[in-house]
Amino acid sequence: MRKALEGWGGGLSVGGLKISNLRYADDTTLVAKTGAEMVDLLNRLDTVSREMGLYINQAKTKIMIVDRSRELQDVHLLSQYDIVEDFVYLGSSISNKGGTEGEIRRRIGMAKSAMTQLEKVWKDRNVLNKTKIYIVRTLVFPIFLYGAESWTIKMADRRRIDAFEMWCWRRLLRIPWTAHRTNISILKELKITQRLSSICLKKVLTYFGHIVRKPSDNLEKLMITGKMEGKRLRGRSPIRWSDLVTKALNTTITDALNHAKDRDRWKQLCGGISDGREHHDAQH
Repeated sequence: MRKALEGWGGGLSVGGLKISNLRYADDTTLVAKTGAEMVDLLNRLDTVSREMGLYINQAKTKIMIVDRSRELQDVHLLSQYDIVEDFVYLGSSISNKGGTEGEIRRRIGMAKSAMTQLEKVWKDRNVLNKTKIYIVRTLVFPIFLYGAESWTIKMADRRRIDAFEMWCWRRLLRIPWTAHRTNISILKELKITQRLSSICLKKVLTYFGHIVRKPSDNLEKLMITGKMEGKRLRGRSPIRWSDLVTKALNTTITDALNHAKDRDRWKQLCGGISDGREHHDAQH
């Protein structure tokens, strides 16, 4: 990769740092501003790889175009590749719209499947509810929570997460949907004090603090504090991941960054946000 990038000036600038590729094990992501840039980078990588007896698997290569302004004119240069709007990368679904609604829905579907496979456990009257709750939290919820640290959770997503959680508890108790049981009564019966959506939010806040305490040249930190190349479009901007943090704490990004530098203080703030005292929409 280093040899392929020699003399190449493309990529996207974040906080003054040029980003041209992201690598994890044998999964490589290339970043370019235009179709021509991407073709050039792919050709460079292909040439260098062949010299070492390696080949790019075109069938496994996916191209994602992020272009809300619809200004890119040379995307046709990439037509020989599979152009997708979303794909699964390192276990999480990535969308060219930047949101995480699709990934949240996908994770709910996977977790529901796991819950259904444990049907014999939920039907077994010899298994205590306390044990069943433990099983849900160790075998079902972790499937849903994979990658939750990176989610941008909107209010609609939070309601969807709460609905999924209640589906699990009703399934555990074998309560039919025709039964007139309120969510709050079910939560009280099972002694649930922390909602699943609050756990998601706590993961976001904890990860934010972890990133802030990294060195100033860390890529993850630059994504939060660095200025992105380009300009914002007119109209209302999509919610950003950092917006979730500032909204949860009712503060500015500057204050959030300062608070997060103190690990103990930040841990206290995170605990206060998701301490389980909230039961929004629980009565429905």
